[in-house]
Amino acid sequence: MRERTYTSAAMTTVVLKMLCVLLCAVFASADVMPMTDFDLEKMGGKWYLIGFATNAKWFVSHKADMKMGTAMMVPTEDGDLDLSYSSMNSDGSCWRMTHLAKKTETPGRFVFHSQRWSNDNDMRVVDAKFDEYALIHTIKTKGGVSEVLNKLYSRSAVLSDDLKEKFRQFCLDTSILEENIAILPSNGECSAA
Repeated sequence: MRERTYTSAAMTTVVLKMLCVLLCAVFASADVMPMTDFDLEKMGGKWYLIGFATNAKWFVSHKADMKMGTAMMVPTEDGDLDLSYSSMNSDGSCWRMTHLAKKTETPGRFVFHSQRWSNDNDMRVVDAKFDEYALIHTIKTKGGVSEVLNKLYSRSAVLSDDLKEKFRQFCLDTSILEENIAILPSNGECSAA
């Protein structure tokens, strides 16, 4: 009887350890915090979306077709961030999307619901040199399932090798597979809408 109790206790310990490892992996990105000296006003303006990385299943089949797009980020009087994305399609038409990212109590962290994708987004500006680049980490949740999306924005359409490597390493650190990290090829720009 004593041996069975020990075995049961040992099994409980193993199961708890495995559960802890699993939960740590699932919530690893929850520990990704916004940069400490975030400046909303400096975030404003035009950005090129150059780096894109996610382990989401849809990305595998669309990665080859993705090209660089642009984003306009406009700070609001309330401290929110108005986001407008556009990307030129291969037929010359433009794909557009807009969101109003609402501020949270943490500077550099915003939340919004995407009508287009029916998901909730927890977006964090984790690193930026506002006149050069911004690294954004977003946790997208739909139907209780969360996915991580990392984006690298640049003020110009050309990116240094150092920034590409910085983005690659951040993606690996947030559990994104190497093959799911993309530096997007340049593309024509959509006219202002």
